[in-house]
Amino acid sequence: MKDKKIAVVGIGGVGGYLAGMLVPAFPHVTLAARGARGETIAKDGLTLHSEYQGERRVRPERVEFEAMRLSPQDYIFLCVKNYSLEQAVEEIKGAVTDKTVVIPVMNGVDAGERTRRLLGKGIVVDSLIYIVSFAGEDYSIYQQGNFADVRIGVMDADEGERRAVAETAEILSLAGVDYEVAEDIEQEIWRKYILNCAFNVATAAYDNTIGELRDDPAKTQEYKDLVWEAYAVARAKGVHVTEEHARIIEERFYKYAYDATSSLQRDVRAGKPSEVDVFSGYLVRTARALGVDVPVSEKMYGMLRAK
Repeated sequence: MKDKKIAVVGIGGVGGYLAGMLVPAFPHVTLAARGARGETIAKDGLTLHSEYQGERRVRPERVEFEAMRLSPQDYIFLCVKNYSLEQAVEEIKGAVTDKTVVIPVMNGVDAGERTRRLLGKGIVVDSLIYIVSFAGEDYSIYQQGNFADVRIGVMDADEGERRAVAETAEILSLAGVDYEVAEDIEQEIWRKYILNCAFNVATAAYDNTIGELRDDPAKTQEYKDLVWEAYAVARAKGVHVTEEHARIIEERFYKYAYDATSSLQRDVRAGKPSEVDVFSGYLVRTARALGVDVPVSEKMYGMLRAK
């Protein structure tokens, strides 16, 4: 495994954290990063400030300023924003062989499905990550909290896909990344999506930290309503989530750091392209199609679209 060629495409909060863990463990890691970000990493290395893993500066074997310049890889961790998936997949096609394992570590519920359809080759392993992380103005990566936990799997996997999942698990293990192989990866993806439909949406709509939301009883109730509305949509779609899953997500609201913010909140505040449609629009449209009433989600989607 140490001789495998591994690429990380998208060196933001998630990709930067994974890169910071993979580079010390594997000699042949390439990071794909554009512009000043790529120049900074090529010159000074990648700096990870992690409350969970500690401080580290790592230097990958290569930095590519354009993903389309990647040589064929054994594994590609695709860590771009959901709205950039189509462009990213087009750019990495030259690096994907029939044996390449592509792991989209992204938000939303359909990244794996879309990657398979767009690529048409290689082996796609579905995944998600529980993490609070972001890139600073100097392109350093900041990870907050005492967790950074990956889930991987493939629904109804064939032999080749099962092998790809096992190999991906070995890579994560060798890199010291916390992970689990999920028996029902669809359930796991939706569990995180339900969380994000509350965490990202509420923090971004009000531009509040989690602590500020907790300080306001009305906003606290809305946060809980967002959880249960997303749960109702998942159930209507036939996803195997349970009321206990929703209760656990609801209870986590009280465990986050007071100053915790979301990636959606930071992007909306900065006027950057954002995943509003991933966390809010997709849920609202799906709810309408399934006849599920989601009034708080509708309200928040309107607020976010106005922003």
